[in-house]
Amino acid sequence: MKYKWNNTILSPSIQKKAIQLSKDANVSLVIAQLLLQRGIETVDDVNDFFHPSLTHLHDPYLMPQMDRAVARLNTAMGRKERILIYGDYDVDGTTSVSLVYKFLLQFYSNVDYYIPDRYDEGYGVSYQGIDYAAETSVKLIIVLDCGIKAVDEIAYAKEKGIDFIICDHHVSDEVLPDAVAILNPKLDNSTYPYEHLSGCGVGFKFMQAFAESNGIDFSLLTPLLDLVAVSIVSDIVPMMGENRILTYYGLKQINSNPSVGLKAIIDICGLSGKEITMSDIVFKIGPRINASGRIQNGKEAVELLVEKDIQQALEKAHQINHYNEARKDLDKNMTEEANNIVEKLSDLSERRSIVLYNAAWHKGVIGIVASRLTEVYYRPAVVLTHADGLATGSARSVSGFDVYKAIESCKDLLESFGGHTYAAGLSMKVEHVEEFTQRFETYVANNILPDQMDATLDIDATLSFKDITPKLFYELKKFQPFGPDNQKPVFSTSNVYDYGTSKVVGRGQEHIKLELVDNDSNKVMNGIAFGQSSQVRYIKTKQSFNICYTIEENTHKLGELQLQILDIMPAKA
Repeated sequence: MKYKWNNTILSPSIQKKAIQLSKDANVSLVIAQLLLQRGIETVDDVNDFFHPSLTHLHDPYLMPQMDRAVARLNTAMGRKERILIYGDYDVDGTTSVSLVYKFLLQFYSNVDYYIPDRYDEGYGVSYQGIDYAAETSVKLIIVLDCGIKAVDEIAYAKEKGIDFIICDHHVSDEVLPDAVAILNPKLDNSTYPYEHLSGCGVGFKFMQAFAESNGIDFSLLTPLLDLVAVSIVSDIVPMMGENRILTYYGLKQINSNPSVGLKAIIDICGLSGKEITMSDIVFKIGPRINASGRIQNGKEAVELLVEKDIQQALEKAHQINHYNEARKDLDKNMTEEANNIVEKLSDLSERRSIVLYNAAWHKGVIGIVASRLTEVYYRPAVVLTHADGLATGSARSVSGFDVYKAIESCKDLLESFGGHTYAAGLSMKVEHVEEFTQRFETYVANNILPDQMDATLDIDATLSFKDITPKLFYELKKFQPFGPDNQKPVFSTSNVYDYGTSKVVGRGQEHIKLELVDNDSNKVMNGIAFGQSSQVRYIKTKQSFNICYTIEENTHKLGELQLQILDIMPAKA
C-alpha cells in the first residue's frame, strides 16, 4: 500500500511552549512536543497524564439525571422489585450488562439480564424483550449501550408498568424516550465533563453513583474495571480523559486478577502467563466476546463473563472460541465476495463511497466486512443484507469523516439508524437501497476532503537515531494506553542506509529484518518491516531512503530497542 506521509509541523509558538515545558517537566523536547499535541500544557497536566489516578475520575452526579437514576434504583431495591439488566449483543453491550449485573448481585438478588437476539429481535430495545420482562414481573429495566432511540418501545413498556433507566453513549434524535432517567454524556444538554465514555463506561458511572449513595466503598467497583477496559478498547472510543484512566487501571486488573470469565478467554487465546496488551484485547479477547452475538446469541457472552467457576467458564470460553472460528470463515468469504464486487465497479475511481447489498450475506459479519472495505479502499462503506423483510447493515468510516451525519442525511429513506462518527447501523426497505446508494454517495462526495481518502501515516516528529535512547523509550511508555486521540507516536528519519546485513525473513519471506544507519549519527538501529519484502531490492542498492516507524522493545532481546517500520520511501534527490 502506498501511504501519504503527513508530517506534523509545529508553529513557532508551539515550539516555544515545547522548550519551556521540556524544562519545567524535565522531559525531552520530543516528549514535550508530543504532550502539547495532546493538549497537555502544564506540569500538573503532565503529572496527571503520566500518573493516571482513579481519584481524577469525575463526580458521577455531574451527569444529568444521575440523581433520578440512583433514586429509582434504590426505590426498586427497597420495594424488592424485579430488575432486568438489558444490553446490546456486542462487546460494549455484553460487558456493560455483565458489570452492572455482577455489581448489583452483591447487594440484591432479584435481578436478571437480557441480551436481544441479533437475528430474531435486531439491535436495541425490542418488544420481545419487553414482553419477557412483563412475563417475569420486571418493574425496572436498566438498558445499557442502546435505548436512546427506543421511543415507541419504551412507551410500550410504560403501558405494561415497566420503568426504564437508559445508559447509552450513542447520538440521540430530537425526541427522547420517556424514561425515568437518561444517562448519556452525548446529549445536547449534558454538562458532564467528558462525553466519550463507552456504554460500559456509562454503566460504571451509574454504579459509582449508586455506590456513593449507599455508602459502598469504591474498592468494590475496581475489580470490574477489567470489563470497562475491554469495552473501551473494543469500541474504539477516544483514549484520553476518563477513558484513559479507566483503561489504565482496567489493564492492571486484567493482568493481576481478571474475572473468572475473562481468565478463561485469556487461557483459550494462549495468553496465560503473558502481559495482556491493548492489541490482545483488540485482536483476541474482544473478537471472541463479539463472536457470540455475531454467530449465536450475545447472552452466552454474558453467561461467560459473570461465571464464577473456572471449569464452567473454560467450557463456555471454548464454545465461544468455536463461534469465533466460524466468524473468521464467514468474514474471509464475505470479504472476498465484497472485494470482487467492488473491483468490478466501472466507476470505482469516481466514487467517494461504497454501498453493497447482498441478501445472502450473514448479518453478524457485515460490520467487519464494512471495516475491511474502508481499510482497502479508503472510502466510507455501507454493507447491507436482508433480514426481517428489510435491508439491514452497518457503516464504517475513514479518519475524519462523520458517517453518522451522512446516514442521517438520508433518514427519510430509513426505518432506523444509530451509531457514532465512525460506525453506525441502519435498516431500510429493500426498494430504497438504490436511492440510498445515490444519495449517500452525493453527501459523501460533497463533504469528504481529498486527504480523508488517502492512506495516510501521521508522523509526530522527525528523529535522528542518536535521539532514540532508553530514556526516550521509557518516557514514551508513559503515554500508554494508546488509542484514538492518543495514538502510539510515529516518527520518521531521513536518509538512512542498509548497514549491509538487512535480509528477508518470515515463512513466506514477506518481512524484512533490517540493520540501518543514518547520516546524522552513524548509529546502527535494528528494525522490522512487516509485509514489505518488496522493498528489499531498493534497500540493497545502497541508496538512501526515508523511514517512518514506532519504537518498540525487542521481544527476543529484552532491553534492546528496535524500530517497527511502517513505511519506506526513497529519499528525494
